[in-house]
Amino acid sequence: MKVLVIGGGGREHALCWKLSQNPRIERIYAVPGNAGISEIAECKKIEYEKDFSSLARLAAEEGIDFAVVGPEVPLVNGIVDYLQKKGLAVFGPSKRAALLEGSKVFAKRFMKKYGIPTADFRVFSHSDKAIAYIKKEGPKVIKVDGLAAGKGALLPNTKEEAVEAIKSIMEKKVFGEAGKRIVLEDRLRGREISFIVITDGETIRPLASTQDHKPLYEGDKGPNTGGMGAYSPAFVSPSLYKRIMKRIIISTLKGMKKEGREFRGILYAGLMIEGGEPKVLEFNVRFGDPETQAILPRLKNDLLEVLLAAREGNLHKINLEWRSQAAVCVVLASGGYPHLYQKGKSIKGLERLFRLRNVFPFCAGVKRENQSLVTDGGRVVGITALGKNIPEAVRQTYRAVDKVHFEGMYYRRDIAYKALNPS
Repeated sequence: MKVLVIGGGGREHALCWKLSQNPRIERIYAVPGNAGISEIAECKKIEYEKDFSSLARLAAEEGIDFAVVGPEVPLVNGIVDYLQKKGLAVFGPSKRAALLEGSKVFAKRFMKKYGIPTADFRVFSHSDKAIAYIKKEGPKVIKVDGLAAGKGALLPNTKEEAVEAIKSIMEKKVFGEAGKRIVLEDRLRGREISFIVITDGETIRPLASTQDHKPLYEGDKGPNTGGMGAYSPAFVSPSLYKRIMKRIIISTLKGMKKEGREFRGILYAGLMIEGGEPKVLEFNVRFGDPETQAILPRLKNDLLEVLLAAREGNLHKINLEWRSQAAVCVVLASGGYPHLYQKGKSIKGLERLFRLRNVFPFCAGVKRENQSLVTDGGRVVGITALGKNIPEAVRQTYRAVDKVHFEGMYYRRDIAYKALNPS
């Protein structure tokens, strides 16, 4: 079997790594891939976010049997529908189902309609009305309607900060067309977790519990990023698990089916837990990044079999099994990320990590230049390590992080601190 993985980040490196363990797979292709992925897959630098014709030609020319889509942009743009019409089996939700992530306005109105717990909100298409609302009600969480690479949620602390943020989004268009509409919602407080499931539209199989760290700085301060690290497992009590499944996951999948948007693929619910009650912060329609880098090293099952079962409606035949070990992933970022940053910085020590047991360096913004690895993005690499528990996994991960260096390298030093200090 030949498999195509679409995307070029740490999540896709983790997917390729896990898929490569299946002896049935003759070859893995990755578009566009990266320097780490190129060690286990054949990378093709072709357009994939909007123009899918090149992908269809690649699949036909190489005899590819199955495709796995990593990023949200091509999913929201309808890549699954397109490739399936060309005769390629694809894992991921349809364009209609992917709107759950593609539009914050749709998602919030959907949750309100089906009674799925989330923060109260208002939608605005004009900056003057949004600013007037802020001046009356005080600062709110500001979310752009469209995709913003995980950076489209702003948490201003004052009215002045909120007004400036609205002007930047709606007047200066810092997020482009994604900011034509915004959602202003009440700020939720509590413990944040990522609750991710795989579904074939009928059967639901939750993945291992995990928590990511979106803010740039220690203590969850600073601007939101695509994710600075993650750990698994994140504690979810049996009673909380039941509430999440019943009130959020099952209600969402039933509602989507009723809307004519049946969901097959990965459903990711970013949740805030307060007083034991879960509320939805956001929905994603794909594997999380960097959550995937913490989850897949713990998965005992063969990933290809799981994805094919979900795609073919046979997920009821699969029971997911997990290693008892904990996993911690720390993201090494370029200096200046998530704003302006430089590329082309030489990376020292990374290749040594590939030879270590229970350490998994998942490359993202990494390319090979004159036989050396150099930075090629904001989030450069996610280093994951396993340990018998969270404290040991933390120690092993940061021990591996200490072996890597590039100019301007930045990373959070408190990943998994919430698990170490649950109070």
